[in-house]
Amino acid sequence: MSHRKQWTAAVLIVAAVTLAGCSGNPAATNKRAQAAQVSSLDSSGTRWVTLTREAADRLVVRTVAVQESTVPPRVPGGPGVARKVVPYAALLYDASGGTWVYTAPQQLTYVRQRITVDYIAGDLVVLSDGPPVGAAVVTTGAAELYGAELNAGQ
Repeated sequence: MSHRKQWTAAVLIVAAVTLAGCSGNPAATNKRAQAAQVSSLDSSGTRWVTLTREAADRLVVRTVAVQESTVPPRVPGGPGVARKVVPYAALLYDASGGTWVYTAPQQLTYVRQRITVDYIAGDLVVLSDGPPVGAAVVTTGAAELYGAELNAGQ
């Protein structure tokens, strides 16, 4: 076989392999798309993100309960007051600087909730407004939930 025919055959093989890879696997694409479903919760436009068990495990989603704790005062020397607190890891900022946490009202279901931060004391966020004491908030995986909610990467 001549050099020219060998090169032509090699180019055709590489092109065929490349094009075959571009076609993708529809079953795998569909499975990825089903890992998170975003639904409207109510007429206010609040959305909830529901993950499959596999997706939650892959994201290593972790939650803790909102606590009421006596935190250091903002003004040194003032008395400590019992306030709602969440771990700093639960805090999420949007592009406009709004502050949010993801709550977990049911297993594998997450809702982004606006919070008002009074101040940050070490690794605790002291809330003026937010979810009630005892509500589960996401501490690991919130950024990924936010991306899924906003359809990032689609």
